[in-house]
Amino acid sequence: MLLRIFFLSFIFLIFCFSNLESSTILLDKVVAIVNKEVITWSDLYKTMEFEATDSVKSLNQNEKRKVFKENEHSFLETMIDMRLQLQEAERKGMSVSKEDVKNAIEMIRKKYGMNKDEFEKTLLQEGFTFKDYEKKLAEQMLINKIVDQEIRNKLIISEGDIDKEINNKRIGRKDFEGFVISIITLPIDVSKEDTEERARLIINKLKAGESFADLAKQYSKDPSARAGGLIGFIKKSDLSPQFLNLLNVLKDGEFTEPIWNDRGLNIVLLNQRRDIKDDNHLRESIRQRLLENAYNREYKSWLKSLRERAYVEIKI
Repeated sequence: MLLRIFFLSFIFLIFCFSNLESSTILLDKVVAIVNKEVITWSDLYKTMEFEATDSVKSLNQNEKRKVFKENEHSFLETMIDMRLQLQEAERKGMSVSKEDVKNAIEMIRKKYGMNKDEFEKTLLQEGFTFKDYEKKLAEQMLINKIVDQEIRNKLIISEGDIDKEINNKRIGRKDFEGFVISIITLPIDVSKEDTEERARLIINKLKAGESFADLAKQYSKDPSARAGGLIGFIKKSDLSPQFLNLLNVLKDGEFTEPIWNDRGLNIVLLNQRRDIKDDNHLRESIRQRLLENAYNREYKSWLKSLRERAYVEIKI
């Protein structure tokens, strides 16, 4: 999956501390120094809340705190990288205008159908003032801007690079053709008949127009349930002939009848079919894959160079 350049939509769906006592205890503890800036516990945990993925956001407060605790060291490293990028952008005289931030917020607000008061109320419920959110968003936009200048805008994939991949058979149609699917899995809890009855109930709800994602969160026992059952992209070459045949007859947005396997009874939603229509489509898909690989390589190297020039002290 291509590295997400456009991050605005998911930033909005954040979960923030509800336990004020805990956040107060952590408030002034310095966990890292990055050049002349300090990172505190409250900075770290609030940023983890701000950047939380959908699967983490769906956890209850205790589970979420456990995930944060287990990942605080690795996320601190990420946060240090973020500070270094912001400092580099400032060193180069880069900035994001208030108008750009305002427009970005307007776009997010309109996407979720909220007026200004509703938007600010939602932010407060999630632990952010409007100014907090505005500042975080501006930082994300500035990082995106410096990365564009230093990395993305310098990447070039030639036709020769694409020919080389094709000729060496490192990438072909099989790497891009497949399906984006979601799944609801029902294990046998009481009896096979009871499981089939629950599956039929779900099928009826789907036919009545209920959301597959909502039903997955409610009924599915697969780990993907927290993300609305989303499995993601699966290559055709990785599927069994039986499963491939089932998906081949579906149109985007359609779902299968309940299917038994060794994990239980499954209902599969075809979100999107991805096919390579012609050689031009294949070449463009290869170009995007090569761009992604080049980006990851150059971005990692650039971050390493920022670290080597910086003073970084970790205190946890």
